[in-house]
Amino acid sequence: MDETTAALAVAIGARVKQERQARRWTLDQLADAAGVSRRMLVNVEQGAANPSVGTLLRVSDALGIGLPALVESPTRKPVQITRHGEGAALWRSEAGGRGVLVAGTEPPDVVELWDWTLGPGDEHTSEAHTAGTKELLQVHQGSLALEVADQHVTLEAGDAAAFPGEVPHSYANPGTTPATFTLAVFEPGVGSGHGSEARHG
Repeated sequence: MDETTAALAVAIGARVKQERQARRWTLDQLADAAGVSRRMLVNVEQGAANPSVGTLLRVSDALGIGLPALVESPTRKPVQITRHGEGAALWRSEAGGRGVLVAGTEPPDVVELWDWTLGPGDEHTSEAHTAGTKELLQVHQGSLALEVADQHVTLEAGDAAAFPGEVPHSYANPGTTPATFTLAVFEPGVGSGHGSEARHG
């Protein structure tokens, strides 16, 4: 992990531990609720792991706080500003790809705004999110191969798509130059327990 990634991992770990302890949950209780291993949770809380976006989603949903809350300061202001370069890079690839969470709202209806870059040949596969999750994206540069359930489509610069996030989906760059796109994710009812079976069952 580089210095920025390591600092983010420590901050996320501290927030997970704080939220878990505020609920008086043991590691085992959170592991069961999130559907992740106790060992993974220990590594996350110690800042020793660089967990996948899917793992972070499971943990944040189990805590009822939503993914943006794991990477933001707990002291909220009416207007949250994320300056250029300050977003939380929660996914990286060897080809230079990055998935950066740049903004988000509080539960129960969480909206996440992501800035994505996929290097040539990069692919990011996402498991099905909780029921009712919707995603919107717009390609800014390059080509993007989008797969949602069994539907495949290629999007070019300027093209946009809306699709259900409650089914498996993936984004890939079939081209030889970087592909960039903005992604918005709407996840309703975070913390209400409505999605735990859909995601983990």
